[in-house]
Amino acid sequence: MARPAFLLGVPLLALAMPAAGQDRAVVDASEPADLAVTVYRDPNRGQWQRLEPEWPQGFAMISETRTVTLPPGESRIRFEGVAEGMVAVSAIVTGLPGGTIEKNRNADLLSPAALVDGSLGNRVRITRTNPATGEAASESAIVRTRADGGLVLQTEAGYEAVRCSGLPEGLTFDSIPDGLSSEPVFSIDTRDESGGTYTVTLSYLAWGFDWEASYVATLHEGRDSDDVRFDLTSWLTILNDNGQSFENAELMAVAGTLNIESDFEGLSDPPEARPLRLTCYPIGSTARGSPVPRNVPPPPPPPPAPGYAEEAMIVVTGARRQEAMMDAAAPVMVMAGEEQLGDLKLYRVPVPVDVNAQGLKQVAFLREEGVEGVLMYQAECTPWNSDGGFRPTQMRLETVNDEEHGLGVALPSGSVSVFERGPAGELLIAERNLRDYASGQDVELELGESSQVFANCRYEANRLDDPPGERWREMTAEITNANPAPVTVRLNMGYPSQWRFRGVRERIKDGQRIIEVEVPGNGSRELTWRVRPASE
Repeated sequence: MARPAFLLGVPLLALAMPAAGQDRAVVDASEPADLAVTVYRDPNRGQWQRLEPEWPQGFAMISETRTVTLPPGESRIRFEGVAEGMVAVSAIVTGLPGGTIEKNRNADLLSPAALVDGSLGNRVRITRTNPATGEAASESAIVRTRADGGLVLQTEAGYEAVRCSGLPEGLTFDSIPDGLSSEPVFSIDTRDESGGTYTVTLSYLAWGFDWEASYVATLHEGRDSDDVRFDLTSWLTILNDNGQSFENAELMAVAGTLNIESDFEGLSDPPEARPLRLTCYPIGSTARGSPVPRNVPPPPPPPPAPGYAEEAMIVVTGARRQEAMMDAAAPVMVMAGEEQLGDLKLYRVPVPVDVNAQGLKQVAFLREEGVEGVLMYQAECTPWNSDGGFRPTQMRLETVNDEEHGLGVALPSGSVSVFERGPAGELLIAERNLRDYASGQDVELELGESSQVFANCRYEANRLDDPPGERWREMTAEITNANPAPVTVRLNMGYPSQWRFRGVRERIKDGQRIIEVEVPGNGSRELTWRVRPASE
């Protein structure tokens, strides 16, 4: 049977690993039979910062179940296809009778340089094409130098540097040298006195992952300010920046901030693909000068990522670097279930999914219809915000994160887009950030300034009937509503540590004294109270 041939056209990409010790048998573990990927958010990403597709700094816990057949004695097990961002010091292998003696991580990718270095002193075939006739001629040659300064071959005609004649040239290798692999490799040394076949689990942390939540809130048509219904859909966006895909994996995402001390970026050290750097001497005597590097054409661009086809029951809406966002709709929407993980929340996708290399994936984790809320208009009305002019109020969509209002689940931080249904369809009215909300908390979304509801706060002079030594002054709030329906307006009056109040029934919310009033449709409302500094 003919041996496979490997053609070196400058340049190639791949992966190299040092040869195993002569006293240990080398065993390749099987492909993963079961995969689990648990993604953690970047612990240093701020609450309002978006996921960074170009440089994700989160991490993942990857667990692989494989099968190995060991001979009696010591052997080296190779796990091919681990994540290139693997944190090798975190790797744990369970299921081996003899445990782990030593762990190793390969550092080089299979590349033109790795092929040349692995073939030093061995025969290859060099093929040249005559540009005048277009005919190709091949001959046998021996590799006599490493790839770190040029490539010299020995042929029947003598010694010559490759790619220095000006003719199109290519090298053909009969086989890949031992120890080289096209995928990142992690290996361990173990000992088994009797030998046998075992099911083992490899678990490790990997750098270059991240995730965030995205929400879509759609307000129902025909709402009133105190009777608002909206639908809320939420998605987990998972980013894998590694060059490896994890197919049919159990996917989980952990919400919350971990106390991380390790520098996973520094510990990952992904493998390197060393290029073949060809150097030629000037035409003439080589004694007249130092080598002159020739311009080597840049490597061809990597092939495009496989198309993201529609998957059964899972919606995939992302590709590498967000260059091709897709609107693939699944026939059935599958929801990621929420679980407790200490003080954190874990979202588990109930069906296996593909976590594609250098890609984005979106999975739904929340879909609630008819959530109860209120539309609140808010204005600042403290003595420091009373210049006597009308200002637009701030619109806010508010609800309570409990089952009574139609929610009752943890809401991890992310972005939210708010739409409103109307005769013309659904129209975008706001885009905001959402902080982490636990079950039972009040949820508040700012929708922007109102063009229909305005407030005017005035800080009046002292009243003449005030007792001597007391500096009570009047505050007046005038509110106008151009909507046909009545609205509820919340006035923030100031903090109790700064001001005292008289003549109004206020309450405390988020540390401030507030008052909520109803303003009739196409009407106005005026309030008056008295205020003085708390220090007097």
